[in-house]
Amino acid sequence: MRKNTSVIEFVILGFSNYPDMNPGLFMVFLCIYIITVLGNILIIIIISVDPVLHTPMYFFLRTLSFLEICYTSVTLPKILANLVSESKIVSFASCAVQMYFFLFFGVTECFLLACMAYDRYSAICNPLHYTAIMNKRVCIQLTGGPFIWGTLAAMGHTTFVFTLPFCGSNAINHLFCEIQPALKLVCWDTSWIEILIILDAAFVLIMPFMLILVSYICIISTILKIRSTEGRRRAFSTCSSHLIVVTLLYGMALVMYVRPKSSFSPDVNKLLSLFYSVVTPILNPIIYSLRNKEMKSALRKIGMKIFLSEI
Repeated sequence: MRKNTSVIEFVILGFSNYPDMNPGLFMVFLCIYIITVLGNILIIIIISVDPVLHTPMYFFLRTLSFLEICYTSVTLPKILANLVSESKIVSFASCAVQMYFFLFFGVTECFLLACMAYDRYSAICNPLHYTAIMNKRVCIQLTGGPFIWGTLAAMGHTTFVFTLPFCGSNAINHLFCEIQPALKLVCWDTSWIEILIILDAAFVLIMPFMLILVSYICIISTILKIRSTEGRRRAFSTCSSHLIVVTLLYGMALVMYVRPKSSFSPDVNKLLSLFYSVVTPILNPIIYSLRNKEMKSALRKIGMKIFLSEI
């Protein structure tokens, strides 16, 4: 990768323009990271130990929680280290690895949300055949697909970016190694490269989004045909958490990637990156646990077992 470039390491500027804020930001991000990891681990444990939750919907949710732990662990530990360290240097290879896994987990999550939408479509639109449609083999295949897409997209983008010639400045004015800030250090005119990346990002984001959209058009159409108000409410409640997560993730990702790189200032880009790489992962366990009666019931049962065992 390095044969066409004079740069052997990068400097991640992060919040270097606001040194007085670093201690406070460190505590805030550390708390967010701990809550994100513990919250998603709790979801994985609850789903694993409660037989009632051994259904396709929670199988996908457990995978989503695993992805959220990995996704936030790609960026936040390095952000925390940069906030307390004088040296903000990252090697050429480490930057490439961070970009790869950031893209890998992000793309995988997008396609996994599409699989979760299909699961909800099958449950609501084909309830009599749901068990046969979403059997164990199908669930495993649907889960494997997003990982394949994530691998291909991340490998393609990372290889493409890091085979470009970097020269001159090695300072990445961002929180971590991401495509748009890294492209600013390329020696060539990157206008056409930017267009290619926007088109590719649009494809990667819009394809699963269209699958989700079609699924929910069918779901809403089916829900509106339910005569009982309680039945409509119960059917919609099984989809509301997923809809909130989809809106948060796709909304921020589209704003961040499907636009020219000069649309926002570096500081605004950093705030947007914080939202979808830090804030969204911490919201997912909150959304899925507080808005889900089965999850809350399982949590109470586990808490009661622990309390009785202590007695």
